[in-house]
Amino acid sequence: MLGIALAAVLLTAGTGWTYPPYGTGAMETGRVVPEDIYWAVPAADVLIDAGHGGVDGGTHYGDIMEKDINLAIAKKLYLILRSYKVRAVLNRTGDYALSDDNRWHAVRSRHRRDLSQRRSLTDEIEARMFVSIHVNWADSRDRGALVIHRREGRSALLAAMIQGSLNRLQGNRTLHRPSNKFYLLNHVKAPSVIVETAFLSHPADRAMLTSKRGQTRIAEAIAAGIIAYRCFAP
Repeated sequence: MLGIALAAVLLTAGTGWTYPPYGTGAMETGRVVPEDIYWAVPAADVLIDAGHGGVDGGTHYGDIMEKDINLAIAKKLYLILRSYKVRAVLNRTGDYALSDDNRWHAVRSRHRRDLSQRRSLTDEIEARMFVSIHVNWADSRDRGALVIHRREGRSALLAAMIQGSLNRLQGNRTLHRPSNKFYLLNHVKAPSVIVETAFLSHPADRAMLTSKRGQTRIAEAIAAGIIAYRCFAP
């Protein structure tokens, strides 16, 4: 698992921040971890998961790819959270598949290796929240954000805060939804949500998703929800 920890270090290399020992996971699980390892691995209040990447483009509209929108919003969210002194880690910074980094999970499925890599990084850095950024698609005229969460109280609270913030931005009244159909929501231990930021299939949503200003406003709304959650979470 040290390879995963080192990957997290690379994602924040050059930022100029240092991280003190954080959390008590090593003591709680009985793992023997060298003391200086915690100085090398970034502590995380939030792990931002930029959905898809590399060969996995996600949904698309013409040459507009979900993976690119997810990354753009995730990068903006990272910078906004850091500006508020929230310790955030971004699990990919370019167009590549996280399954390529997974050499420890002996399964043939690239998709499963990708998902297990995302989950394991969250566990390794003991993230207090997991926020996965995605784009939605529908054959209908559906629009707006939808936040899907793990079936437990803290995840529901995080989802409610982010959903409410995005609803105010987009003028909707959508309710967040629990689900047990997603690998990450079932396996990540921290409070976990999947944020479907808007519908690429809807013209107005697509205009927001593909403009820098729109991406920034979405990232700001998600950040506001995360910060509100931190105020109320147990």
